[in-house]
Amino acid sequence: MHPYLSPMIKKIIHHNIVAFIAITVLFVSGCNNHRKAETQTVRDTSITAANAYSKLFLDSVALEKFIAAEVTSDTIASYMRNFYNARNYSAAWFDEDGLTVQAQGFWNAHDNTVKQYSDSSIFDEQLHSIIDTLSSDSTFVLPQNLFVSTELRFTKHFFQYVQYAYAGKVDPAAVQWHIPRRKLKPVTMLDTLLNSKTGEWKPLSKAYGLLQQALFKYKEIEQSGGWTALTVTNKKYKPGDKAAVIVAVKQRLQATGDYVTNDTSNVYNGELLSVIKKAEASYGLKPDGVIDASLLKQLNVSVEERVKQMLINLERMKWMPQEPDNYIVANIPEYRLHVIEDNKEVLGMSIVVGKAANRTVIFSDTLKYVVFSPYWNVPKSIVRNEIYPAMQRSSNYLNRNNMEVTGYSGGLPVVRQKPGGGNALGHVKFIFPNSYNIYFHDTPSRSLFSREQRAFSHGCIRVHQPYDLAVYLLRNQPEWTSQKIKTAMNSSTEQWVTLKQSLPVYITYFTAWVGKDGLLHFADDIYGHDKRLAEHLFE
Repeated sequence: MHPYLSPMIKKIIHHNIVAFIAITVLFVSGCNNHRKAETQTVRDTSITAANAYSKLFLDSVALEKFIAAEVTSDTIASYMRNFYNARNYSAAWFDEDGLTVQAQGFWNAHDNTVKQYSDSSIFDEQLHSIIDTLSSDSTFVLPQNLFVSTELRFTKHFFQYVQYAYAGKVDPAAVQWHIPRRKLKPVTMLDTLLNSKTGEWKPLSKAYGLLQQALFKYKEIEQSGGWTALTVTNKKYKPGDKAAVIVAVKQRLQATGDYVTNDTSNVYNGELLSVIKKAEASYGLKPDGVIDASLLKQLNVSVEERVKQMLINLERMKWMPQEPDNYIVANIPEYRLHVIEDNKEVLGMSIVVGKAANRTVIFSDTLKYVVFSPYWNVPKSIVRNEIYPAMQRSSNYLNRNNMEVTGYSGGLPVVRQKPGGGNALGHVKFIFPNSYNIYFHDTPSRSLFSREQRAFSHGCIRVHQPYDLAVYLLRNQPEWTSQKIKTAMNSSTEQWVTLKQSLPVYITYFTAWVGKDGLLHFADDIYGHDKRLAEHLFE
């Protein structure tokens, strides 16, 4: 039994706090005092020393004194009251043997975040000193009169930390992000942590945790001085070539731990080849093993810029709602669509997204329909800027392009393209009804998928494997056999099919992430969204 806790069990319920340690107020700006307080949780008196998480209990008077003296946020005060009422004031962070496994698990994750942000405003020096000592020294005796204050400060610190680390610093709507943001539930998060037998702290998605770990690694590289800039050349280097730039490339890859050897010769050897291919894949380049200007340009980005890029994308990951087990995500800068089933990718394919002048919107909705051999109802802007001028130049334009006029609106013809091989939507489209009129579709322009940069559309998303996507979406509708799908895709008649099971769709914009291959990936900021978010995030 821990020496400082045994005499406290009899005294804590009846004694007020003797002393408090002053603490640094943590991220007050993130906790709005004017926010409407949460509904008060009724005290659960059914919880006793016999069935509680901890045999140690607090005094409700002590909590109110602590709140009056140390808590400036009504929201945090409400969180603390609700949390302790729900557990009848049993301790959260301590048991008879000292700090709990859950407390230590959270503290490790907490320390990582402190390192991530390098921000003194989330560092409570005195609380850190106490917890770090308790974690590392089993003989340390915490004075009896500081147990309750330390317990309550730990809880306050948890709620403030969650707000700081996971609520996000920027309003998503301010940077054209239209996916409903995650709603934090700090009390639920703390209950989940305490109910974990391992004490492992997992407040956000797996993707967030993986990118955060990559960030820690890059922060260490940054603190060690980063890497030397490379000379970008238009020459291409293949295995067997010798050049001074190969020495620099090896040193650059050694800095990130990708080239795990002491070799710094000027020879492009076989050992370097596999590392180069992985590097190309991580930057969205063709993994052909050729060292060229595109790869050198990516390798030449400074560690400081990569750290900022990861922080920008971690901010976006904080906004993402809790993902369902099954969904589709199309990541614009990655030019890739992923179909997720039971939290695993079951289908992935290349996509073509909107060009810079016709940016694909970042939003979410639900995929409900598959449309075989679709008409293309040409958007008014395309009719005005492209179709109508072409019609004036050539009276045969519509017939040549399998189009027809179905009416007039605002002085412009209403044009649609008939089903067929030359249809701009190809043989099938996938509808998730939304106000942006964006959907997935096939395309006759198949050659675009072979390019590394694929921002060519008017805003909708072209998919490389439309047949495979249709087969997957209709897998639970047995009347839609593979042959029936192929026939419907090559018909002269449009056919709509309603899915029995609709599927959430997320159109996202991430330029840094860790893929299922375990590689840290970076993508170009094709729409300038990173730049705009950086202006808000790093003011």
